[in-house]
Amino acid sequence: MSRYLITTLLFISSIQTLMANQDIKFIDDRSSSDLHSQSGDEWALITDGVMGGISDGQLSIDNINNRSCLRMTADVKLENNGGFVQVALNLPKLTVKNINKYTGLMLEVLGNNEQYNIHLRTHDTWLPWQSYRATFEASSEWNTLYIPFTEFQAYRINKVLNIDKLKRIGLVAIGRRFSADLCLGKIGLYK
Repeated sequence: MSRYLITTLLFISSIQTLMANQDIKFIDDRSSSDLHSQSGDEWALITDGVMGGISDGQLSIDNINNRSCLRMTADVKLENNGGFVQVALNLPKLTVKNINKYTGLMLEVLGNNEQYNIHLRTHDTWLPWQSYRATFEASSEWNTLYIPFTEFQAYRINKVLNIDKLKRIGLVAIGRRFSADLCLGKIGLYK
């Protein structure tokens, strides 16, 4: 093994160890046996049917590889100006207290090797199509992802993301015709 490869592997291992030891404030660790998060708020399925679209989906509790998870399955369709299915969680003030001390969101996800979005809504996003968005891939193995708040891009809003005003998180299958299968094992804030 080359010296460069060994150095690279040690660096990656150090980063993974550092990330594993991050201070995590869980929003939902899926310890409930229903759709409720740790805060008591309930995950909800929202489709483009609210705008006349015909995408359909299901939200369920599952256990994959001995890990309890929230599972969204969907057929995303583009007809009638549609094109999304999401699971969303409203966040009470207690959950987001001192959120500005955190760097971003940690997600444990498993999927079908497709790209998904995570959408943040704040008190500044009062129109239904406004959000702050980041994209991630959910592979067919469980992975822990760290998405810094700086990665989120404003969508149809001219205000910079003010994380202190966070009110909802959505995991979204969006923008193209495809079959979605996304499992969420945990979601939290990391420092």
